[in-house]
Amino acid sequence: MTNAQPNNPNVPLRRRTGFRDFAQLLHQIGETRETSAKVEWLAAYLKEAPPSDKAWTLGLFTGRRLRRMVGTRQLTAWLAEWEEMPEWLFEECYHQVGDLAETLALLDRSPAPQEGMEGDLADQMRMLSSLSSLEDEEKKRLVKACWSGMSAHEKFVFNKFITGGFRVGVSAQTVIQALAKATGLEASVVAHRLSGNWDPATTDVDALLQEGSAGQDLSRPYPFYLAYPLEAALESLGRPSEWHAEWKWDGIRGQVIRRGGQSFVWSRGEELITDRFPEFVTWMEGLPDGTVLDGEILAMRDGRPLPFSTLQTRIGRQKVSARQLREAPAGFMAFDLLEVGGQDWRERPFTARRVALKALVQAAAAGNFTLSEGLDITDWSCLATLRASARENGSEGLMLKRSNSTYQTGRRRGDWWKWKVDPMSVDAVLVYAQKGHGRRSNLYTDYTFAVRDGERLVVFAKAYSGLTDAEISTVDTFVKRHSLEKFGPVRTVTPELVFEIGFEGISESKRHKSGVAVRFPRILRWRTDKKPADIDTLDSLQALLRRTQV
Repeated sequence: MTNAQPNNPNVPLRRRTGFRDFAQLLHQIGETRETSAKVEWLAAYLKEAPPSDKAWTLGLFTGRRLRRMVGTRQLTAWLAEWEEMPEWLFEECYHQVGDLAETLALLDRSPAPQEGMEGDLADQMRMLSSLSSLEDEEKKRLVKACWSGMSAHEKFVFNKFITGGFRVGVSAQTVIQALAKATGLEASVVAHRLSGNWDPATTDVDALLQEGSAGQDLSRPYPFYLAYPLEAALESLGRPSEWHAEWKWDGIRGQVIRRGGQSFVWSRGEELITDRFPEFVTWMEGLPDGTVLDGEILAMRDGRPLPFSTLQTRIGRQKVSARQLREAPAGFMAFDLLEVGGQDWRERPFTARRVALKALVQAAAAGNFTLSEGLDITDWSCLATLRASARENGSEGLMLKRSNSTYQTGRRRGDWWKWKVDPMSVDAVLVYAQKGHGRRSNLYTDYTFAVRDGERLVVFAKAYSGLTDAEISTVDTFVKRHSLEKFGPVRTVTPELVFEIGFEGISESKRHKSGVAVRFPRILRWRTDKKPADIDTLDSLQALLRRTQV
């Protein structure tokens, strides 16, 4: 792949084909933080790549997950055998590098051919998919043959594929912009047509992007519109009359689709989850054909949302038992209408979509299919009062939507805002630490915290974010000097460092010794002014739990 700057139209771009060009593209993208450069490089690649490589590139860049083809223990054992390396030395190297695929690529000393790997990206993906049916010795032979024919960049990408750990530092919005640039289509059109359940191994991308193409996926969702956290003063938004307010509920964001006499439920992560919510079948069959709703999937009883912890008992389960249906009934709280009679309504004003949505929900008259309640706001101080009562109402805070706003794609500023309540917090002491990954693989950055219960310490949360680089370095030094025990990668440390831990929610838990589970824990600040004797107690956590159950 050419190293020419993407914005220079006078430099001809040579044809980008093959696995080595894909690996080079990833290398270039990884070398810059400029979104515009990533868009240019990716657009140029997509223009020139063969159709099968284009499909795989878009699939991989938009989060299609690869199954792990070979176990990590097998890979490390094979490398240790080929390089005559003791296991402890590999482990030390791994801890320093922090990434298994990169460690394997660096330690393999097979001489790389001058031209790099031959064959297309699609060829590699077909070969990888065939590994699952092979015996271990044949897998071993193929992996060694691949490594022997690759440059360092190509080995790294190949190892990411084979370990199922492929990730790319490109947002979905960047991919959409690049493909729009390469095809001349509107970004919103590209985003919609890339959504849904398509397989890179069998999909013709050019056909996928054509309007009304044969075999169009009836289940295809729309790209979700995501709100930004509100940080500015309310008064900066203008007049309250220009806004619609509603509660922000804590569930699974989803789209409900009724097309061609079939029903589909999608999560925001573009996972088809219809079978996990059999309660939806009856009312979904009553929806007019060509209807798409956006809303929140919640644990719900008698039309009222239950805590997220109740819904959590069903997350990840492919089949739902009768007991789970009784104990954690699910419902759908709709807050937007995206398609009516097969027509895209996203460009219509929010108020018009809302009126039609209200009529549709009322006509359905289903107990577990409800409308997100609109809140009356006469002035901004009234809204602030409502937000203060959000937790007692069982919600996370408020959503603000401009009344004349369209339904946009991705995370956009200006028309949709989320105004969450301030996190709950307790002061806790650090008791365990573990090394991080990537650039922090040589530092202790993953922490476990405890509160006091009488004379003993009770673990209640893990947190990985919230400290500055300087603070992390200081904590790392403390951990190395005050380790008491070692359990694999985990160190028990002297309980001396106190931190304020914030979290969004708290619920009862039979799986944790503390009896509680907290949601989205993170470090708010290092309490250097406090001693371990000053930390909060298990009673403090239980008091917070009781407050949320009022």
